[in-house]
Amino acid sequence: MKVIGLMSGTSMDGIDAALLELDGVPSDAEWSLVAFRSAPYDDARRDCIRECVERGTPELICRLHADLGEWLAEATIDLLRDAHVDRADIAAVGSHGHTVWHIPPEPGRGAARGSTLQLGDPATIAERTGIGVVSDFRTRDMAAGGQGAPLVPFADRILFSRPGRRRALQNMGGIGNVTLLPPRESDEPLLAFDTGPGNALLDLAAERASGGRLRCDMDGQLARRGRVDAKLLERLMSDPFFALEPPRSTGRERFGHALMAELSAGLKPGDEAAWSDLIATLTAFTARALGDAYRSWVTPRGVDEVILTGGGAKNPALVDAIRAEVAPVPLAGPEALGLDPDAREAAAFAVLAWAHLLGSPGNVPEATGARGPRVLGSLTPG
Repeated sequence: MKVIGLMSGTSMDGIDAALLELDGVPSDAEWSLVAFRSAPYDDARRDCIRECVERGTPELICRLHADLGEWLAEATIDLLRDAHVDRADIAAVGSHGHTVWHIPPEPGRGAARGSTLQLGDPATIAERTGIGVVSDFRTRDMAAGGQGAPLVPFADRILFSRPGRRRALQNMGGIGNVTLLPPRESDEPLLAFDTGPGNALLDLAAERASGGRLRCDMDGQLARRGRVDAKLLERLMSDPFFALEPPRSTGRERFGHALMAELSAGLKPGDEAAWSDLIATLTAFTARALGDAYRSWVTPRGVDEVILTGGGAKNPALVDAIRAEVAPVPLAGPEALGLDPDAREAAAFAVLAWAHLLGSPGNVPEATGARGPRVLGSLTPG
């Protein structure tokens, strides 16, 4: 069965589209990556998403929902063209859309469950492509008392578990998240949760420091020039999120625009030394958050290797800081996955759409905290 997965991540860098061939059942699956395509957002599209995330009004949200549907359909059509695959051969498109807000359930808030909102109209994708679309994956898990995240672990086990190896898959997108995969032959439960910030704060800081010239800290150059502010680092590490045990999830609501506005108050683009110090501190913060999480919950279970993926894997300063935090466990790069590392999340939503078509649950309750396994997503016919 051929299925396409679409992902627009919290880093707001573009749409990833992956075409997978899947056979069997989730407990005994065979798969191959047929094609992958990444479509970067231009400045206009990125600014449109950012404005909605940071200052969303009902009108902005409504417009972006339709626009993202068009962009996701465009990515699907371009992928099929590049792969020379006919639309009629595709069983479904699994579209995550773009998360504009995520509220995890918080004990003591009165209402036990949280809420989440992903934009990208599935009806538009179905209409433009003629292919059925599975979307809105997170809400069923949240309705069952879960965090609605992380959802990638279900696919990680199918795609990346290996006999005799305990692998920690650490994604550093806008937010950092880890999946600890037991050996393939084991029936041990998965461990998966958000470690804390990923690239979100670093990207925002680099953009502000450069007056909009940079979208990220290229090669970690800004962090390398700066000095870590130990007092600020300790203040950042006092965030209540880090006291939560798994299952836990977070987002830009906590580690994004509002926090960056607070940290950079009074700084101007020309204050190079001050910006470099802030970016060095945020790099250390991102790595320390990961390291503390590993020391508390990952390494006590045993781990043979950590595989780093996402945009953060391209930042040498961050990679070095993470390597120091997870030592003596070896840190491998994304090539260890055996698949284009940028395709990981898009491939995961292809797998989740496949599971939906089979009527198989796609959440991992021990990772999300849901009351039990649930079939995820809603189908919009093509």
